[in-house]
Amino acid sequence: MTMHTVPAAAVRSAEARVAGYDWQALAEEMSFYGCAVMEKLLTPEECREIAGLYPYESHFRSHVHMARHGFGKGEYHYFRYPLPELIGGLRTALYPRLAAVANDWNERMGVAQRYPDEHAAFLKQCHEQGQTRPTPLLLQYGPGDFNCLHQDLYGELAFPLQVAILLSEPDKDFTGGEFVLTEQRPRMQSRAEVVPLRQGDAVAFAVHNRPVQGSKGSYRVNLRHGVSRIRSGLRHTVGIIFHDAK
Repeated sequence: MTMHTVPAAAVRSAEARVAGYDWQALAEEMSFYGCAVMEKLLTPEECREIAGLYPYESHFRSHVHMARHGFGKGEYHYFRYPLPELIGGLRTALYPRLAAVANDWNERMGVAQRYPDEHAAFLKQCHEQGQTRPTPLLLQYGPGDFNCLHQDLYGELAFPLQVAILLSEPDKDFTGGEFVLTEQRPRMQSRAEVVPLRQGDAVAFAVHNRPVQGSKGSYRVNLRHGVSRIRSGLRHTVGIIFHDAK
């Protein structure tokens, strides 16, 4: 079992960036709506740098054409280890902030699982269960492409939150392509949340379940996410998933 360490300088830089957000407000947004936006997490230059990796297979472990699997229409690459420093640093720095939310959610839902404070400790748990393949990915959509509603689970051990960062500028690089989150509530109709993003904005959102406060305490709702049809242009997104895959 090989653990891939993110360079300390990349982690420190990402931690300083992540610390600039109001995490109490973000945690409340995630708890109320299942998602929260971190505006301008990446600069336009950083967005172009990451999107520019897409044609170079050496950065990736696999290439998925979504239509072949019924996932939608479009394509994506899973990064290989070691991750690009910017992505690896953000994955490490974001995890502790989100782990606090995840542990609160599990307590409210009566789920015994608790997540360690550091991402390396959580990855060690993943690897001990045979989940060793990296899951951060770079997605590319063209005209007519879309991503069906889904959940990124990849194995028995799944972290309850993930992050997607829009790398392209709406109405300039592409039109359409809204991020969509749906919430299936017990004995009620489903609720949809359409999240407006600009280039460099990140959305943190529930992977699978989250608690909702009811009249008799918290109950569990089921969430799925996707992307609506691209009307024109090219849309790139990077997804940061915190558990590894089998």
